[in-house]
Amino acid sequence: MEKTNFKNKFNQDSAQQILYRTLLVRIVEEEIVERYGKPGDRQEMRCPVHLSIGQEAAAVGACYHLTNDDRAFSTHRCHAHYLAKGGSVDKMALELHGKLGGCLDGRGGSMHLMDDDVGMMASVPIVSSSIPLAVGAALSDKIDENKNVSLAFFGDASTEEGVFHESVNFASLKELPVIFVCENNLYSVYTHIDDRQPNRDLSEFGNAHGLKTIKVDGNDVFAVVDAFKDIVCRAREERKPSLVVMDTYRWREHCGVNYDDHLGYRDANELPSWQKRDPVNIAIEAIKDAALMSEKQISNMKISIQKQVSEIFDMAVDAPLPNPELASRFVYA
Repeated sequence: MEKTNFKNKFNQDSAQQILYRTLLVRIVEEEIVERYGKPGDRQEMRCPVHLSIGQEAAAVGACYHLTNDDRAFSTHRCHAHYLAKGGSVDKMALELHGKLGGCLDGRGGSMHLMDDDVGMMASVPIVSSSIPLAVGAALSDKIDENKNVSLAFFGDASTEEGVFHESVNFASLKELPVIFVCENNLYSVYTHIDDRQPNRDLSEFGNAHGLKTIKVDGNDVFAVVDAFKDIVCRAREERKPSLVVMDTYRWREHCGVNYDDHLGYRDANELPSWQKRDPVNIAIEAIKDAALMSEKQISNMKISIQKQVSEIFDMAVDAPLPNPELASRFVYA
């Protein structure tokens, strides 16, 4: 974002809040990388993990203008969305370790994070399944005549599923207050979008269904925050749906904590090219250019978050396991 424009839109407080949330997502996931399956962690974090390192800006920016009454629905890659929506880090760490006190008392693991206290309603690993849930929530909001907004996160591969088109069509028909957020990281597991779809802009799907559709730089958190200000307002005040498409990139393997470029499914220059547009660095440079925080303040923020996160994960390792007698709770068939 251009410097003058940035200063007109963000002050010190808002810039610090946005950077804090972006750093929190990055540091939590880097903590997972350091501990996952390592002997020092007693291999207690055994659930599969899908990291959003490299995609933090999209999540933080999309959630910034939401309230706790607004409802968000996520995917298998839900850590960033959960944290950006305000989900408890303590409950997340406990859940990843399968411990009592986790957001689902250890039943769900990494791919099912939720925290209804802040409106993070569900994370569903089945591709595109977050979308109809958000539409249903928006329909209930319309019936209740409130001002709440629903938001569905999904990846580029979800646009290839029938339920995406059915849901978007229904939301357009009924004029529902729902925001469809497509994080286009170019890959469905190991398959590039060019090998799955003809050469077209994903925003065309929204236009075809009559939605207001915009594209945003998914690696610039301040650009995302700025764009979502109007999109959230449209849903809240006009009660109409929108589609936001954000190009971004996951740095690590589809599932796991390692890099997997040795598999050869990505061009050798692709990851380094995207890492030059690191969402965290982009946010930091924007704040420094606008003289809203000093290098020392930013460093202190990083240190504070890292200390907090490390202590939380230490707590999760030593926390008690759930009572096996409660294993069948919430099982209805």
